Amino acid sequence: MIGVGDRGPLAAEPATNPASRATDPAVRAEREALAVLVSVSGLGPMTLQRLVAACGSATGILKVAAGADAVRCLSAAGAGPAESPRPMPTSLAAAIVEAGAGRDGIVERVRTLGLRLVAEADDDYPARLRAIEMPPALLFVRGDPSSLSMAHAVAVVGTRRPSDAGRRTAGRIAAALARAEALVVSGLAIGIDGAAHAAAVEAGGPTVAFIGGGHGRLFPLVHDRLAEAIVEHGGAIVSEYAPDTEPTKGTFPRRNRLISGAADAVVVVEAGARSGALLTASWALEQGRECFLVPGPIDAPMSGGCLGFLRDWPGAARIVSGIPQLLDDLGLPAAAALPMPPPRAPIRPGPTIRAASAGSTVKTIDPVEEPVATALARGAVTVDELVAVTHLSVAAVLGALTRLEIAGLVSGRHGRYAPEGPLALAASAAERASKAASKRVRRPAPGRRAIPPAA
Repeated sequence: MIGVGDRGPLAAEPATNPASRATDPAVRAEREALAVLVSVSGLGPMTLQRLVAACGSATGILKVAAGADAVRCLSAAGAGPAESPRPMPTSLAAAIVEAGAGRDGIVERVRTLGLRLVAEADDDYPARLRAIEMPPALLFVRGDPSSLSMAHAVAVVGTRRPSDAGRRTAGRIAAALARAEALVVSGLAIGIDGAAHAAAVEAGGPTVAFIGGGHGRLFPLVHDRLAEAIVEHGGAIVSEYAPDTEPTKGTFPRRNRLISGAADAVVVVEAGARSGALLTASWALEQGRECFLVPGPIDAPMSGGCLGFLRDWPGAARIVSGIPQLLDDLGLPAAAALPMPPPRAPIRPGPTIRAASAGSTVKTIDPVEEPVATALARGAVTVDELVAVTHLSVAAVLGALTRLEIAGLVSGRHGRYAPEGPLALAASAAERASKAASKRVRRPAPGRRAIPPAA
């Protein structure tokens, strides 16, 4: 875990007009100076804080680095607290001097990659991240940083080796969050992360990926098209690392604190006993975020981490018992869990159902059966989901299901229900219309590639 320095986080500058800050040469120079300093290998957040405190700003640090006897001055400025002073290593001071001399090249690299620099003092710095311990002094953003300031944000993470069921579950959760107008946050990794990002994009919602290296060393490369789609659909790829920082085993755990910190809650779909997703879940609890885990079979390796975490953190970590229930727990509309939009008219024995059931008798659907039938046609399958979506009592839902079964519109098996007969045909027609509309919305613009499938 990353602790807090003796001087605390970098102080935020007084709030000013965002437009004026964007064009202020001094503000731009300070961001660029931070980008130069962040590129120095071995310069950690606490040492950077001490240097800023001693030199007044990032720009001030580079002025010292360009002056006489720069190595000695920087080494003294980066010393530890007064009660235990320890000069900064001369090798690190020399690296800062070298980075300062190459400032123009570093800044040009940022521009070439089309990155936006967002400093902690900026108004568009994500408020959720500013509130965590040791927030990054600077974010390198490809895309729209304002997406990180959406009213609701939920991280969806998990193993890089998911089961097919786990991949589908991650996609369903992410799509439901997008339909509920919540930001989906993840780490762009192969597996659960990629499935969550792709599903959010397909559902038309923004998603943000925090990467474990620099933008110039995107990892994994197989997700380069997914990264493009994320940006094109209003999301962002974000890193606290300089553009050419290589991703390593050490950078990813540090990155995980940003995934949890940028969200209101973390959902772990599948995770082995040593999965990095569990570290993200731990960060969530430490940062005061809600933490949800999808359970699985006790003999499934990719469920072991989730089940163990639920056992070790009773009362803190919560179980995902269904997608409508998860949305309800998050304070989001449970109806967003269902994949199809509502039909244009309530499902009742009208022209659609009569045409599908020529020669048969269609019974009348009463006001209680109508929302249950509509929810079934939209994809709800269990009593719990029907209760969450319709806001009816359990008794009312069970009674409606019984009457719908008698009418031949619903079948039930092992606690799961599905539309039958005319209702099934109506549901299929609505689903086909929804998919056709989705394809029309997602048709790539000229010169742009289509959204890649979930990985």
